[in-house]
Amino acid sequence: MKLPELLAPAGNFEKMQTAIHYGADAVYLGGKKFSLRAHATNFSEEEIRQGVAYAHERGVQVYTTLNIFAHNDDLAELPDYLAELREAKVDGLIISDPGIFAVAKRLVPEIPIHLSTQANVTNLESVRFWASQGVKRLNLARELSLAEITQIRQATETELEIFVHGALCISYSGRCLLSLYLTGRDANQGNCAHPCRYHYRLEEEKRPGQFFPVEEDSRGTYIFNAKDLCLLNRLPELLRAGANSLKIEGRMKSVYYVGAITRLYRAALDYWKQEGLDAILPESFRQELLKIGSRGYTENFFDQPPSSGDMLYNGPLISYDYAPVGIVRQASPQPVIETRNPITVGDRLEYLGKGLVNTEHTVVSLTGQNGTQLPNVNPNNLITLTLNPAPASCENNGLFRKKMAS
Repeated sequence: MKLPELLAPAGNFEKMQTAIHYGADAVYLGGKKFSLRAHATNFSEEEIRQGVAYAHERGVQVYTTLNIFAHNDDLAELPDYLAELREAKVDGLIISDPGIFAVAKRLVPEIPIHLSTQANVTNLESVRFWASQGVKRLNLARELSLAEITQIRQATETELEIFVHGALCISYSGRCLLSLYLTGRDANQGNCAHPCRYHYRLEEEKRPGQFFPVEEDSRGTYIFNAKDLCLLNRLPELLRAGANSLKIEGRMKSVYYVGAITRLYRAALDYWKQEGLDAILPESFRQELLKIGSRGYTENFFDQPPSSGDMLYNGPLISYDYAPVGIVRQASPQPVIETRNPITVGDRLEYLGKGLVNTEHTVVSLTGQNGTQLPNVNPNNLITLTLNPAPASCENNGLFRKKMAS
């Protein structure tokens, strides 16, 4: 069985390293310009070159987002930026705007173009149009069902990329004006303030300052807050349908989220390759999902249009029990980690091995960079861990987490 590409988000260099460590076949990243995730850390032009070199050394492809809807002023810097991306040897450009598409096709025709989901490809004629323009890959709109994806696959040789996991916008394939209206920040230019995650209260026009009780909780009601997409259990159907790339959303998510979700989907794909597409995922996969933060999960349009049950009205997130505590910077039986949450001597930590293998360890001691023994440590420190048992397969860029006190 030939597996599709597993495409993971890389909001910065560290997240890219983690995604690659946990099995991504390709990553997508944004520069400081032309990207719809302007508030992710993103990559400078020098960092893009370094990132591409790092990924290529490990056999991983790098695609760069130029997926804003451009205004005239945006186009002035585009030729120089495209030349930089050509020098960096990126493997593809993710584009939604026809103007950016035209300039890229004219100036850097050797770089393949991947059409962004923002272009809203929902029908066969649109597929045929973009294929005739020379697009190598189509990231289909998130509003398509499996039946529609299958019909498109049967009608085109163009590569098809499908979002399988991550946050969903309340608007059509991410084209939203709510942020612009409420905050002046244009989502279609990369500056989304994520107002669909805000909490709201109802005020009647003639009763200013009097708020009516539409709250789901004391903080307000999250009337636009869609659950997260999760097609983990539907991957065999996408493989049978002929998807070329399975994409995870999350350039603004944490390094832990990127690593844990990439690891989960990598393990699932490898499981079905070994066991066959009729096999049922073991319970451990569901348990792993519960250890990763989310807004709850929906399969969106995969079978039928979503309904109110696919929204999360009573809060911004589903509570979860686990949090990352560190990233391995120097692998050994006494690993050096960069801390991300507090750790105390006596804590039980879980190491996230590849292939969904988790190992548990008790913290025996914490040693600072100056050799001082510490009873506990805070985030953003380099610490040497002494664990019982000592980790047998700890690797650089691996993650430790722990169960938080309830």
